[in-house]
Parts: sequence; structure tokens; C-alpha cells
Amino acid sequence: MQSFSRGWSFLKQAWEMAFKDKDLLLPSIYALVAGMVISVIGIIPLAIGYFIFGSEGGGFVMFILGGVLVFVQFVVSYVFSGMTVYLIYGFLAEGDGRMDKAWQIVQRDFFDILTLAAASTVVNMLKTAAQRNRKNSVVSSLTRSATSLLGTLWTEAALLILPAMIIDDLNLKDGMQRVWKITKENLLLVGISTVGVRAVTGLISFVFGAIGLGIAFIVGGGLTYLSGGAAAVSIVGVVIGALVFFTFVMVASVFSSYTNTAYNTCLYIWAREVETAKAHGSPASVRAPAPLAAALA
Repeated sequence: MQSFSRGWSFLKQAWEMAFKDKDLLLPSIYALVAGMVISVIGIIPLAIGYFIFGSEGGGFVMFILGGVLVFVQFVVSYVFSGMTVYLIYGFLAEGDGRMDKAWQIVQRDFFDILTLAAASTVVNMLKTAAQRNRKNSVVSSLTRSATSLLGTLWTEAALLILPAMIIDDLNLKDGMQRVWKITKENLLLVGISTVGVRAVTGLISFVFGAIGLGIAFIVGGGLTYLSGGAAAVSIVGVVIGALVFFTFVMVASVFSSYTNTAYNTCLYIWAREVETAKAHGSPASVRAPAPLAAALA
């Protein structure tokens, strides 16, 4: 319960930053729009591949096309998350997160972002391939468990490797080594284990989705009921209901994306400053960035 309370406290602090500097939210909105566009465009080659090769003969081709689409989605996600990381870093360090600087940084680190996206794609494809293997053998079960664990661990690692790339200009290898080093030294475990940001954002996203679904059902079902059998009115009701639902889902997505990125950025900055203080033999404890410090108070 305390973990959830701290997560809620961090959430309030993170959104206070966003209200003070609206630029902090823009990359999350851009990522959502870009991701939707790419998903729509990406359906086209997948549909063509399915039409040409079918579901059985073109399994490998469809797997590769799906992998390419996943890779592009990861690139888009990491580019805009990287911008958010730098905007938050700039806000905490200088009181202002500047979009022009954030854009310059992601351009500087674009190749490193590509390598992170490629690694995430490989992990995702391994997990997908293992989950599709429905054999009941011991080896298959162990493989599914191992790839599922790998996916979870890599997702957590990538969320911290990205700030290392953006803030300290590290490549994938050095970013992984840095995150591993500060994790071994327990510089990240306090924040990860005691601040339930993911639980809070997950709950709020679920509530947003449920409310959106309820309103969509009321609007769509109501218009369909009042249509008296008129197909045009029923279709309009369904379309409006769908738009309402997806609007709530999009708001929840932006909310979750920004909050989690802010959390991992603050966590990395704190671990980085603690590491620097220890390297200089400073006995004094290093205060976490303001949003995280308020949550741990």
C-alpha cells in the first residue's frame, strides 16, 4: 500500500512539472499519433503478404514483415521517449525543457536509438516465436518461460538504457554496462521496489478505458436504440461510440507514457548523481530529483 501511495505522490509531482512546462507532454502526443499512422500504413504490406502467401505458406514472410513493423514502432517510441527524457532532464537542471535541444539530442543519438530498437525487436520476436510454439513438451514450456522473463527484464532495462544514451551520450553496449553497474551497486533498487508508479498508471489507464467503454456503449447503444431500425443512425452511433472509446484510450496512453518516462528519467538521474558522489568520496547522501524525492519522503 505504501508503494502505491508513493507512486501516486510521484505521479502528482511529475504532472506538476508538465503543467509548468507543456513541452514535456508534446513528445508523448507525437509518439501516439505517429504510432497510429505507422500501424495503419504497416497493415498494408501485412495484408498483401497474407493475400499472396496465405496463413500457412507465408508464415516466415509474415513473421519478418511483422518484425519490421515492430522495429519501426520501437524506433518511433524511443525517439519520442528520448525527447521526453531530455526535456525532463533540462527542466530539472535548468528549469526549462527546450524542444529544439531535445530534437538535436535524438538526432545525435539516432544510431544508438536504432540499435536499442533492434535489440528490443529481437527480444520481442524471440518471445513471440516461443509463445506461438504450443507444444506441451518440457523444453517448449521452459523456452516460453525463459523468453517471457527475458522480455520483462529487457523492457525494464531498456527504460533505463534510453536515459543513459540521451543524458550521457552512451551507445547500447556502454548504456547496458552502466545500467548493470548501478543496478549491482543497488543504486536503482530503492526506487524500483518502493515507488509503485507502474501500478498507479496501470490502474488509472484501466479506469480511463473502462469509463471510455461505458460512455461509448451508452452513446452507441443509445443511438442504435433510438434509431428505430435506421441503419444510418445505427452506424453513426457505433462510429461515435468507437471514437469516444479510442479518445479515452489515447489519453490514457499519453498519461502512462509520460509518467513512466518521467519516473525512469528521475531514477536514472538520481543513480547517476549518487554514483558521481561516491566516486568523489562524498559521504553526504544525494537528494533525488524533486518528483522522486517527494515520493520517497
